[in-house]
Amino acid sequence: MRDNDKQSVFSAIICGTTLSALLYVAPLLAAEPHTPAAIQEAAAQGDARAQATLGEMYHSGTGVVRNAQEAAKWFLKAAEQGNSSAQFSLGLLYELGDGVPQDASKAAEWFRKAAEEGNSVAQSSLGRRYSEGDGLPQDRNESLRWFRKAAEQGDDLAQFTLGEMYENGEGVAQNSQEAAHWYQKAAAQNNPDAQYRLSLLHEQGKGVAKDLQMAYFWLSLASKHAHYSETNAPQLQAAKNALRKHLQPAQREEAETRADNWQPGKP
Repeated sequence: MRDNDKQSVFSAIICGTTLSALLYVAPLLAAEPHTPAAIQEAAAQGDARAQATLGEMYHSGTGVVRNAQEAAKWFLKAAEQGNSSAQFSLGLLYELGDGVPQDASKAAEWFRKAAEEGNSVAQSSLGRRYSEGDGLPQDRNESLRWFRKAAEQGDDLAQFTLGEMYENGEGVAQNSQEAAHWYQKAAAQNNPDAQYRLSLLHEQGKGVAKDLQMAYFWLSLASKHAHYSETNAPQLQAAKNALRKHLQPAQREEAETRADNWQPGKP
């Protein structure tokens, strides 16, 4: 993978976790150093947040020349002090082989440390690794445990995944009501995949009351963000066109107007 590709993937993983995306490092407080020179000085003196910030700066090339090895060095210093953002970022570097040798086991090790510190994106990542046996033994129970921890903290990807697990009976007893519950939480954060799945549940009357207008509303929202969705745009549009036939014009207009005016966080 080329250096620029690794940087793009790294940024996409961080920023593309849809509605609960975690930045590399928590924003600096007003009293903390903000200039590159001040951050470097604080990092050299052992300040973990400054070290994590400096790692992000070196990785993104912000205020300094981009250097993945330097990014890894400073992420490690902060990670060893228990900074969960740095632990997660270091895990990503090992996952991608960016600035460090690619190593799925070390990636999982740092994701676990971040997850145990309460980092929800790391918890979700750890849940995926246990589900797929990626760098860790495959373990459905551990996968469910970490996805649930992340979901309960508001991570929309984990919420969506829990919804899938309950809908399909993967590692848990099949439960359409629980599936709808977690899809609803993720959908309210503008997760288009959850919006699409919630639309299907309303259309079929599984886990929720059958409501074609509500199904059309959620499908309209999902279609607006199809470029972020696992479901491709033509498939979403085809589903929307099929559903249109079962609604009156006034019902479609009301649902589309509601979708146009909808804001994340609303039911």
